[in-house]
Amino acid sequence: MPDYFAAETEGQVARRRVFYIPGYDPIHPRRYRELYRKEAALQAEVSGYEITLRPKTTKGPYGWHVSAQMDGAEIESDIEVLVWSDIVRDSMAQGIAATYVQMVRTAAVYIGSGALFRLMRLRKGPVIAALYPVGMLILQLLLACLAGWGAGALMAWLLSLALPMLAPLLGWATGLAVVWRVLAWFKAKDGKFFAYYLMNDYGFSAQSLGANPPALEARMAEFGDAIAAALREDVDEVLVVGHSSGAHLAVSILADLVRSGRAPTGRGEGPRLSFLSLGQVVPMVSFLPKAGRLRDDLAYLSMRPEVPWIDVTAPGDGCAFALCDPVAVTGVAQQGKRWPLVVSAAFTQTLAPETWAKLRWRFFRLHFQYLCHFDRPGDYDYFRITAGPLTLGRRYEGREPSKSRIETPVSKYTSRVA
Repeated sequence: MPDYFAAETEGQVARRRVFYIPGYDPIHPRRYRELYRKEAALQAEVSGYEITLRPKTTKGPYGWHVSAQMDGAEIESDIEVLVWSDIVRDSMAQGIAATYVQMVRTAAVYIGSGALFRLMRLRKGPVIAALYPVGMLILQLLLACLAGWGAGALMAWLLSLALPMLAPLLGWATGLAVVWRVLAWFKAKDGKFFAYYLMNDYGFSAQSLGANPPALEARMAEFGDAIAAALREDVDEVLVVGHSSGAHLAVSILADLVRSGRAPTGRGEGPRLSFLSLGQVVPMVSFLPKAGRLRDDLAYLSMRPEVPWIDVTAPGDGCAFALCDPVAVTGVAQQGKRWPLVVSAAFTQTLAPETWAKLRWRFFRLHFQYLCHFDRPGDYDYFRITAGPLTLGRRYEGREPSKSRIETPVSKYTSRVA
């Protein structure tokens, strides 16, 4: 096994800054504070430590302050959410017809590039999740057309005696109106169906064939500046957490920080910079033709000793590419590769049988389990990582990567942006 932690120093933490990068999420970041507050209390009760939240003490992004007593140590952590929900909302601000056009374009990108079939060779779960909005939107359209046909036929029949010349026209008009009303109803209820949300999610990356839109690149630069500023503070660790599609944003942000010389070496020079990726869906982007920037960042970050990178997924999470090494499967791994250390959260072992029985078919809820408490926590405990007395690298020092990890290069596209 490579000496992953050769640059790790003592690894004790008294003060920490945490930057959480969410996935494609239009909701206000307060949801993450409330989730942390609720789940931290539950995990503290299970694990026997103390953890409390109060308003944040630093300027900048939305966040909160955490005080914890764990393993005989007292730790203060400031957790902040790096918000790009406004960009997400803007990308979702399109009508029904535009969404169906986007569906066709997105399907054409993933099928035409061959990415879809290669992704299926990794994990079928996230591919099914990607196909779900396509199937659901088609089903909604079929149901709307069926309702419109029935309403139009009824209207034409009712008017056939009184207005025989206008009956067909009015029947068609009624049918089209019903089709649109039914589709509008489905869109209004998307909080239950998630068809429009997921279509917008996958379409966001597909629209530029894997390249980041300019607005997102600008926001990522701002995120990098915020992290760089924290690295100049008197703290022991600056921890970046990238969840879902936020993981690939974090990869590029951290690669840019290291390239620009703004990341400490980890040998007594400032705070330790650490990276935790959770429930990553990196291949959904890195397998696309114009994702050269991301592929280059993956290759670069995987070689650097400055940033310990732990990648946590679980086979029970059908929305993530579980135990797929995002660098290796993208085909950009180089000799001497250090990262990531691929670890399983092992939901079937770390959740009680009754908890697993309740959650196993709640796919979206399981995709957020990494941010929640576990009945039988193993070496993955989100709250020990974000509020505990050890740096991420020291916590996983000596940890072997998951034996069932997938490292086979699968991507058709491996070109990089120099």
